[in-house]
Amino acid sequence: METTAKTASELVRSTPPSPLQVAFRGLELYDVGDVARVEEVFSPDFIDHNPANPEEPGIDSMRALVENVCAGFTDIVHRVLFYRELPDGLVLVHWEMTATHTGEFLGVSATGKPVALKGIDIFRVVDGKVAELYHVEEMLKLAQQLGAQLD
Repeated sequence: METTAKTASELVRSTPPSPLQVAFRGLELYDVGDVARVEEVFSPDFIDHNPANPEEPGIDSMRALVENVCAGFTDIVHRVLFYRELPDGLVLVHWEMTATHTGEFLGVSATGKPVALKGIDIFRVVDGKVAELYHVEEMLKLAQQLGAQLD
C-alpha cells in the first residue's frame, strides 16, 4: 500500500517501467495536455468501462476526453493520494485533480474558477499499455464548483 501526494509527472519520472508507471502516465496526459501521446499509453483495443461518450468507444473516446478536459481547463495537476499495484497488471489509483476552468467544459462556458475533484481509477495494463479502465470522478462536485445547472 502506498500513500503519496506527488504529482503524476513526478511519479512517472521516479517509477521504473511497470504497470504502475503506465497508470501514472495515463493521468499525466491531462497535466501536460499531450493528446498525441494517447496512443503511447492506451492500447488500440482499449476498453473504457464507463466512457464519457458511449457513442465513441475505445481509444477514440479516451483521446476526445483528454482533448475536452485540456480545452476546458488549464494548470491541470493530478496528485496521487494513494496507489496499489495488484496482480495481473491491475493498478488502483486514487487521485485529486486541481485546475482552472478557462474554456468550455460539459456545456459550461469558462468561469475562471479554480476547481478540485477526486477520482479513483482501476487500470488493467497489458504489454505496457492500458487495455481496460474503470473510473469514477466527483462530477457532481465539479458541476457545483462551475455553477452548472443540473436537470
